[in-house]
Amino acid sequence: MARQIITGIDIGTREVRVVIAEETLEGGKSVHKIIGMGSAESKGLHHGYITNQHEATRSIMSAVKEAEKFAKIYVKRAFISVGGIGLSGVTTTGSAIVSRADLEITKLDLEKAQEGAETAIPHAVALNKKIINTIPIEYKTDGKVAWGRVLGLKAQKVDAKVLFIMCLEHHIQDLIQAVESADIEVIDVVAAPIAASFSTLSKNQKKAGCVLANIGAETLSIVVFENSNPVSLEVFPIGGNDITNDIALGLKVSLEEAESIKLGSVTSSNISKKKLEEIVTARLTDMFELIETHLKRIGRNALLPAGIVITGGGSSIVNIKTLAENTLKLPSKIAEIHFGEELKTKTRDQAWAVAYGLSIFGFNVDGEQNITGPSPMKAISSALKPGLNSLGKWFGQFLP
Repeated sequence: MARQIITGIDIGTREVRVVIAEETLEGGKSVHKIIGMGSAESKGLHHGYITNQHEATRSIMSAVKEAEKFAKIYVKRAFISVGGIGLSGVTTTGSAIVSRADLEITKLDLEKAQEGAETAIPHAVALNKKIINTIPIEYKTDGKVAWGRVLGLKAQKVDAKVLFIMCLEHHIQDLIQAVESADIEVIDVVAAPIAASFSTLSKNQKKAGCVLANIGAETLSIVVFENSNPVSLEVFPIGGNDITNDIALGLKVSLEEAESIKLGSVTSSNISKKKLEEIVTARLTDMFELIETHLKRIGRNALLPAGIVITGGGSSIVNIKTLAENTLKLPSKIAEIHFGEELKTKTRDQAWAVAYGLSIFGFNVDGEQNITGPSPMKAISSALKPGLNSLGKWFGQFLP
């Protein structure tokens, strides 16, 4: 029996991280285990963009090689994440007249409704961008919310509310080319904030409603969940490096020392704790106010029972949880990365959330792909055509 192996590659601004996982049977039960992990300093990237493809490819190869060494296999195919300030989400609605004479809703009707939603994306928003993930949020039949399975219901018209996650076209091209230059086939592309949600959020958190905030080196990304589905996504050009720079300037220390001070690993009597707190608080407040503005825009401020879950390298900043609660007036929690049943306590480094999430996603869709054929996301690799991909199918099963 062929080994079921999934590889996730997270190409971040600071580091490239690779997770290799395997599905095995233990006591008749399917178990997912990490068999290899590797990381390397990211070179040739800025704000998530690839600025030097050759250097980016070398970073990918280095991280993959390290993971391969532990896993004792060669990586040939992988799921990859895309992030950066060129990533955005837009929600629109489309409708379709049910085609069958008996008014029974078919898959074709749902696809037409989703296509209608796609055509409703404003031209200014879609300019120079391509859809990488299409996620149905809600269906209505004859104007009423459809609860549960929509296929097979009877109606004259079906409406689809859809979240489209988009990215700059050249960014996707450069990212895929950098991975393929390392002799690795790209199976599917997933937005980094969505990938992180697979390894950090519980089913209860997604169902009740929460916002996942990923504080990276140069960007802050958020994704809002309700009724088990993502309903909004945004990326801001601010991150942990900005706090490091503020500390370096404010305390007149080197960037290396500022980074250590930020994470609380350096304590010195020469450092004014009050001044340090003011510096860090000011920048974190800026971040949480951006999140608050986004939540107000979509009508979810102070209305997410599961609150804010913070992940990413920046989640290790001292007192970040308390500041989030005070600013957003929401419950706050530092995410736990989980993979299978045994890794909650073993994996505390939040920077691995996306790579772990890609592997979890891969196990949930790869079997379907083996049956139905290649993922529609392969169109991105070859011709950059938007499609209804496996991510939409994954979330579609949780529709209210």
